[in-house]
Amino acid sequence: MQYSGKVEYAHQRKMRERNKPYYRLAHWPIWIWVFFLLPGPLTFSLFAHGFSRGNSIWLAIVLLGTGIAGLSAQLPGVEPRPYILRFDEDRPNPTYRKVCYTFAWNAVLSFALLNLSGLVIAAVTGKWYLKQIYRDAYFPLCAAILLLGAAGQLPRVGRSTKGEGTERRYFYGSVWAVTTAQTLLLVLWKALPETRTGSLVKLIVFAGALALMGTLASRGVLPRTRPILPGEVIVE
Repeated sequence: MQYSGKVEYAHQRKMRERNKPYYRLAHWPIWIWVFFLLPGPLTFSLFAHGFSRGNSIWLAIVLLGTGIAGLSAQLPGVEPRPYILRFDEDRPNPTYRKVCYTFAWNAVLSFALLNLSGLVIAAVTGKWYLKQIYRDAYFPLCAAILLLGAAGQLPRVGRSTKGEGTERRYFYGSVWAVTTAQTLLLVLWKALPETRTGSLVKLIVFAGALALMGTLASRGVLPRTRPILPGEVIVE
């Protein structure tokens, strides 16, 4: 089906020679969050019971690791200058980008899929099995996503940056949809009782948010979700 949403043209975009310090610093928390979410069951415990010693230790490890990577310009957006300037240029995709975006896809997909599964089961049976779902299913799902990334089968993690003008919209569209849905679910998790009716409401809102934001992203309405057509330059 031919795309009929909003688009951008590369030659109309202002080329940035260097990333300003505040821009680089603003990207660091993004990667802190991505890697902090990596141990799924521990993350589930955080939202269910609050911050624990295990969360604190893992956060310290993530801060140290991402801090070193950031100072070494090995995090997307934290580099002294943008790596991608021409979106359709066939350049090698650096290892750090492939690794970071693979783990970012895990943060986006794993939690959304597991929460959706838990909501469906709770709405049907009236019982919550989310803890068991995270315990038994998170690591196999995470491993599958990481393997797809290692094989270059996820957007933004391939060997070349040539498809960046299109692939970036899939990534940011997913981030918009999942972040919105997860935020709403967290609010409802605290506000509604763990009854079948409450679970059904959570499921409807969660799935509805995913569908709505996904639709807006597919039409290029949300920031960074428009395909960038051939032209001169792109700034990530």
